[in-house]
Amino acid sequence: MRLLLIEDDDRIAGPVTEGLERYGFTVDRARTGAAGLARTVEDPDLVLLDLGLPDMDGLDVCRRLRARSAIPIIMITARGEEADRVVGLEIGADDYVAKPFGVRELVARIRAVTRRTAGHLAPADAPASAETPSASVPGAGPQRLGRLEIDRRTREVRIEGCEVALSPREFDLLAYLAQDPGAVHSRQQIMDTVWDPHFFGPTKTLDAHVAALRRKLGDPAWITTARGVGFRLTVPAGRPGNGSPPKAVS
Repeated sequence: MRLLLIEDDDRIAGPVTEGLERYGFTVDRARTGAAGLARTVEDPDLVLLDLGLPDMDGLDVCRRLRARSAIPIIMITARGEEADRVVGLEIGADDYVAKPFGVRELVARIRAVTRRTAGHLAPADAPASAETPSASVPGAGPQRLGRLEIDRRTREVRIEGCEVALSPREFDLLAYLAQDPGAVHSRQQIMDTVWDPHFFGPTKTLDAHVAALRRKLGDPAWITTARGVGFRLTVPAGRPGNGSPPKAVS
């Protein structure tokens, strides 16, 4: 599948191109809106369109492209205003991804858009190294670690039978650590697997997710810090007053 990336920033375009090529995509690049419009005559399968271009607004590029073609368009934007995203979708974009983002998220959005667009097919298989942690299941049923139960098939987590509501990324982080309880996983290993090697964003996002998991699991001892290295999942000893976390924590 051939993609056209319209992006002027080399710091974004380089890693994005490299990451997408790892998933089997062919990526052509244009650095300006005008160049991007010219390159669309080569009929790429999908356009990744940055809204902050040096020569024209990305929304204008989207509008002109949609006026002459039904090619799928995914906007890449650093703009925080909801109005910009709404306008982009209303003038013909099929989806958007907001910076910072990971290549795996972008690939998921590409696949979702192409599934909805007749005549366009995304590569079916991701590299083995980029599989999500929930794809690796250490057993046929739910995994039980002390009071903790992790069901990868349904993506549900329970403490003493009480469901704990986790975000998708929190679940992936917990499932990854639980693949080898007690083992120390380096920060880089976690970022590369749970996020991906081309994640665009602050590294402190890992600390924030760990803190959220500790709070939702009801005991910070579930995830311990290996200072200067990373984190491990441990089963805390029973402690008086350690009750189940409240239901539907989010």
